[in-house]
Amino acid sequence: MAKKVGEIRDRRTEEVLYELAEAQGGYLTAQQAVDAGVPRSTLSYHAGDGTTLERVGHAVYRLRRFPSTPHGHVIAAWLALSRADAVVSHVSALELLDLTDRIADEVHITLPRSKRGRTVPDGVKAHYTEHPPTRQERRRAMGMPVTGVERTIADVIRADGWTEQVDLALRQALQRGQTTLPRLSASLPRTWQRRLQSAAAATGP
Repeated sequence: MAKKVGEIRDRRTEEVLYELAEAQGGYLTAQQAVDAGVPRSTLSYHAGDGTTLERVGHAVYRLRRFPSTPHGHVIAAWLALSRADAVVSHVSALELLDLTDRIADEVHITLPRSKRGRTVPDGVKAHYTEHPPTRQERRRAMGMPVTGVERTIADVIRADGWTEQVDLALRQALQRGQTTLPRLSASLPRTWQRRLQSAAAATGP
């Protein structure tokens, strides 16, 4: 009887973990599990070798039976900083918005300047700002907050200047109807308006 009770408890725990991970590409944090009622001791048990969870970072786990995703490293990086109002941004946002063929060497995350000093995982490039993305400047992708097209392109230009990658992202976003020229124009400073008009003209009708 005790074995059956334990098996039922384990199944219920696995169901809770799956529900948490399903909306995040198969990933979750220890705090999310605890907040959902999973005791830390039970979580540690399910994170053992060959068990339900695979540890992929500090207090971040991947559900082993969940299909892998090419953006799993982005999800894991964001989850590690999610409680600090982290938003996936810059080149990493371009990836999730499918506006670049470049794979970033680091996961780019934007954080409020007030969060400076927090531990940032290896492989993460943190961008601190006094003007975090507003609700209107955010989108959801794979359960994560991601900067929208206009904010993403503006951030990439501020960080790296106007590059061929920006031209490509602009053309694709305009052609797909993901943004409009007026919206892009409103997001960029005056010094970039002529370049924007030139890039838009090259997109064609």
